Amino acid sequence: MEFVRFPIVSILEDMLELPEDHNEKSRNNPSRSYMRDAKAMAATPADVIERPNAYVFVVDMPGIKGEEIKVQVENENVLVVSGERQRENKESEGLKYVRMERRMGKFMRKFQLPENADLEEMSAVCHDGVLKVTVQKLPPPEPKKPKTIQVQVA
Repeated sequence: MEFVRFPIVSILEDMLELPEDHNEKSRNNPSRSYMRDAKAMAATPADVIERPNAYVFVVDMPGIKGEEIKVQVENENVLVVSGERQRENKESEGLKYVRMERRMGKFMRKFQLPENADLEEMSAVCHDGVLKVTVQKLPPPEPKKPKTIQVQVA
């Protein structure tokens, strides 16, 4: 008799973050790290603005200091903005949370950069929890001039 794994077991394992079995390659569930990244991306709002000479990525990064934010380019055309906000460890006698609504943990967004993005001309500024990453555009290629060949009389 073949052992059948119920979906609720997988969900509970994911919630409890139990170590995955290496023998269990048949599970079709995405990995935990993939799920964490997907949740982080879904919970990080962003705007993308195209200007005549640049692309501007505006990302909300509440409660994260500018020096704790990472801005990277992966695979030569993917802009990755990430950071992590951790709960303050100010444990004191008699302190208890009545409500915890602020999101803690990893924040991340990935953006596919257009072909005309100049990866050498990028800047990032964080002000009041809003990160602005500016990627300059490459100048448009000059149109090729037709080549004129001198016709010689033989």
